[in-house]
Amino acid sequence: MSRSVVVTGVSTGIGWAITQVLVAGGFHVFGSVRKQADAERLQATFGSSFTPLVFDVTDEAAVNAAARKVEAALNGATLAGLVNNAGIAVAGPLLHLPVDEFRQQLEVNLTGVVIATQAFAPLLGAQSPARTDPGRIVNISSVGGKTANPFMGPYCTSKFGLEGLSESLRRELLPFGVDVVIVAPGAVATPIWDKADSVDVARYANTVYAPALAGMKAFMLTIGKSGLPPERIGEAVHLALTTASPKTRYVISPDPVQVLLGQILPKRMLDRIIGKRLGLLPKA
Repeated sequence: MSRSVVVTGVSTGIGWAITQVLVAGGFHVFGSVRKQADAERLQATFGSSFTPLVFDVTDEAAVNAAARKVEAALNGATLAGLVNNAGIAVAGPLLHLPVDEFRQQLEVNLTGVVIATQAFAPLLGAQSPARTDPGRIVNISSVGGKTANPFMGPYCTSKFGLEGLSESLRRELLPFGVDVVIVAPGAVATPIWDKADSVDVARYANTVYAPALAGMKAFMLTIGKSGLPPERIGEAVHLALTTASPKTRYVISPDPVQVLLGQILPKRMLDRIIGKRLGLLPKA
């Protein structure tokens, strides 16, 4: 078998594009989906270079069973990579958001990464004795992992957390030579943006946030259509897995200047800029 990689959440969007790029680059992809129908569809698309794994990243028993399946297929070889891509985006004002929705956001985007990493890390070489050809972990974060937007608090919280988790993990894996790399996309043209249209902002109609939420929803739909093709993220993942000396973090954004400004401008200044744009500043 060629070099093998596990990628979570490959049914559509970024995960599908990562799979496409890696298969074209000579990798065998073990890709996770939650539905058998998606497993069959992707198997037909990618053929013998793809092995479906059916699990939800929050289901520890199912993830561990999939890891045993991958281990058997590797037949003693080392897994070249684990790409933690599966994720969801929960939106809403933090003062009013149902707490169960916040918990679900963290369960998928953070706890799911820990579950998958614990299951597959031994196959990457994170065990004793250390293997001579350790694999790498690539965690799909976001530009929202460094700069947070209003009403995207749950999602940004999960991505800020993923950034810290990745840094801690990278240092903990030093004894094994297993590297951890972050890929942080900006807006990408995937079906996740179409879901913004179905976000129920009506439940917040009686709050001060109603007008700003409507504006934010329209903005999200606009930037989704102008986002990068998801294959660009796949190319960044391929680079992170194959280059001799990867960076610790790759930012892939259609507007790198805006990303830079978000990181270097004083936070109070950004508060005023964003607040004015969305009509969140107190009226004089």
